[in-house]
Amino acid sequence: MDSNENNSKNLKFEFFDVTADVGYKAYGNSLANAFENAAIAMFEVITDTSTVKPLIKKQIRLEAEDECAILYDWLSELLFLHDSEYLVFSKFDIKIDSKIEGDIEGYILDASAYGEEFDPSKHERRSEVKAVTYHMMDIKIKNLNIILQVILDI
Repeated sequence: MDSNENNSKNLKFEFFDVTADVGYKAYGNSLANAFENAAIAMFEVITDTSTVKPLIKKQIRLEAEDECAILYDWLSELLFLHDSEYLVFSKFDIKIDSKIEGDIEGYILDASAYGEEFDPSKHERRSEVKAVTYHMMDIKIKNLNIILQVILDI
């Protein structure tokens, strides 16, 4: 077992150094679980998610052609909700299904994101995330061990 596989048993995510950006790896025992942890990691860049109460629920449904595209779209949609409605999230319930229509394959993500409006009197202001990037985005699936790699433009 390599060190990343060992780490993923204990960690939900971990950050790594990237010049002028923030990089992280999110772990999970399913693709949906890893996507939940990737979202938590992104909001940890923005604020301390332990102070975010799940008062507001947002339903999100996305379709994309591959796993990286659906990960990019998922995180970008959450960032859009943060930027447009000032929401921060701390809890996610995700279902990801593969779909085949004729000879076109893809993925469907159905999710609920729970959080509240950002309040500077109770939420720490950390870094502003400008965008999710495809740069170095990677998804490794080994049995029940999923490792996602994401770079955020800050």
